[in-house]
Amino acid sequence: MQLYENIRNRRNELKMTQTELALKTGYSDKSMIAKIEKGTVDLPISKIDEFAKALHISPGDLMGNPEKKSPTILLEASETPKHTQAIRIPVLGDVAAGIPIEAVEDIIDYEEIPAELAEQGQFFGLRIKGDSMEPRICEGDVVIVRKQEDADTGDIVIACVNGDSATCKRLIKYPDQIVLMPLNNKYDPIIFTMEDVKNTPLTIIGKVVELRGKL
Repeated sequence: MQLYENIRNRRNELKMTQTELALKTGYSDKSMIAKIEKGTVDLPISKIDEFAKALHISPGDLMGNPEKKSPTILLEASETPKHTQAIRIPVLGDVAAGIPIEAVEDIIDYEEIPAELAEQGQFFGLRIKGDSMEPRICEGDVVIVRKQEDADTGDIVIACVNGDSATCKRLIKYPDQIVLMPLNNKYDPIIFTMEDVKNTPLTIIGKVVELRGKL
């Protein structure tokens, strides 16, 4: 399966041993990592985020194409590259569909991102409300978002449903439906048929490219 090959390739790219990856993902020894990489043991969906965090890559890229040249890296704040020109972007407390990001007045803070990243599009920060994306993304955390109107399946996105305030969810696309998937299994996925999408406006505001967790 592509996911397991991607785990192996990314681990090798980082020069990380199977033992190190096991410790980072809650396994007692490297034997389980070896089985996962061979595809002889299924990896629960709940574990994908742990592996993505350990391998410093987004869940969507971990599940996607290993030949992709520029994977989306999820960095903790302490891991932000040093000695690079930084660009300040606003952190917003609330976003609604149809309102241009530059027009939102609810700026609660600012974050810095590398200039190289800023060149890739328009970015803003968003402070997370609620626990639907725990344990990976917690209430009060700040996510760095690249403004875009669409995203790939598996990406974590900021979306608005029926014009309401933004929600952070994983985007899953099927031929006949779109799903906004929480990471916290206490919550049910939000499922839209193609007919639902026509009748209930679903707007993708942007893709989460970085997580800056609170202390």
